[in-house]
Amino acid sequence: MRIRTMTKLDVPAGLRLSSLAGWNQTAADWHRFLDASPDGCFVAEIDEKVCGTATTISYAGRFAWIGMVLVDPEYRKRGVGTQLLRKTVEYLDQRGIPTLKLDATPQGQPIYEKMGFITEYQIERWILKRPEDQIVKPSPANLVAITDDQLSAILEKDRDVFGADRSHLLRSLHAENPEFTIGVFELFEHSAARGYAFGRRGSFADHLGPWMAESRAAAEKLIDEFLRRSQRETLIVDCLTANPFAMELLRARGFTPSRVLTRMHRGSNAFPGKPESLCAILGPEFG
Repeated sequence: MRIRTMTKLDVPAGLRLSSLAGWNQTAADWHRFLDASPDGCFVAEIDEKVCGTATTISYAGRFAWIGMVLVDPEYRKRGVGTQLLRKTVEYLDQRGIPTLKLDATPQGQPIYEKMGFITEYQIERWILKRPEDQIVKPSPANLVAITDDQLSAILEKDRDVFGADRSHLLRSLHAENPEFTIGVFELFEHSAARGYAFGRRGSFADHLGPWMAESRAAAEKLIDEFLRRSQRETLIVDCLTANPFAMELLRARGFTPSRVLTRMHRGSNAFPGKPESLCAILGPEFG
C-alpha cells in the first residue's frame, strides 16, 4: 500500500469512493478540500488503484478537521483507513495544529478513542423525503439575495460561533448556491446577524448547514425559507442533539432521524466556538 498526497487528478477516484459509500459529496466538494488544503489530503493506492482517501482542513491554525476517510469496499479490513487516519494526524501534528477534530460514526468512534480523541457533543442526521408534487418552485422575484454587507456580517458571526475563520469555505458555498444563503438581522439591514444558513446541492440531496440561530423564531424562519428555496425531493440536516428547538422544528416539518455522529477532538480545544447557538453543522466532512 502506498499513501500519497491527493491531487485534482484524483477527484474522479474520490468521487467514486464517496458514491460507493452513499455519501452526498460532489466534485465541487472534493475541489473545496484540495483548494483549502492542497498538501493535506491523501489517497491510498494498492496496485496503482486509489482504494482510500482522507482529507484535512486547517482553520486559522486554531484547529483542523479530518474528514472523508473512505475505503473501497473491496479493500476493507486491510488497515487502509487506519493508515490514512494516522497519516492525517501525523501531517497535522508536524504543522503544530493544537487541536484535531472530526465527526465519528459509531463504528469509527472506538478507533478514534484509541488515538486520543474524546467526545465533545452529539450530532444527528435528519432526512426529509417529499413527493415532487409538493415542491413549489419559488418565484425569482420572491428570492431576496444577501447583500455584500449582510454576507460580511454573517461571516463575522460565524467566526464567533464556529471558533475560527472559515470564510473562504462559506464564500465558496455562497458563490455556488447563493439562493441558499439566508440571514436574519436585527432592526436594520446591515446590523449584526441573529441567524444565518447556508446550503449546497449534493449528489442526491440538498444539504442545509451551517444553520445558526439565536432564537427559535430565527431558526424557524431560516428552515422554512430553505425548504421554500430547495427544489430537491431529498433534504439533509446534521442537527446538534442538544439544541432545544432545532430537532422539534425538523420533526414538525416531516424530517426523520437517520444516523448519529459524535463530534470528537484531540488536543486542548481552546476554541470550541458557541455550539449552543448552532442548529446544524456544515457537515461531518467540513465541521
